[in-house]
Amino acid sequence: MRAKAEVDAGICGFKADISAVCEDGQFVMLSISSDCEKMAALGRTLAGKGPIDAYQEISPAAESVILSTARSAVKGCCSACATPVAAFKTMQVAAGLALPGDVHIRISKE
Repeated sequence: MRAKAEVDAGICGFKADISAVCEDGQFVMLSISSDCEKMAALGRTLAGKGPIDAYQEISPAAESVILSTARSAVKGCCSACATPVAAFKTMQVAAGLALPGDVHIRISKE
């Protein structure tokens, strides 16, 4: 199965395109392309890890490869970027572990 996500990261103005391909319902190849160098580097790092085991990713007993890689690769103001979470959700959809649906975050100053 194939899944994709388009991320508008917010005030930084960067966008990311995420694609996930899963042929066997378990192992997912992720691709992240972005004009943001930090997210592009995260995409290269995740691609270099090879297929990601979707069941291990959602296991409460194991650390998520996607999110732990993001924590080590993305520092500073980008630590709260929505792109890694979008990659995780896209991986779930590609593996058939979740249904696709949009996520919206509205942030305002009061």
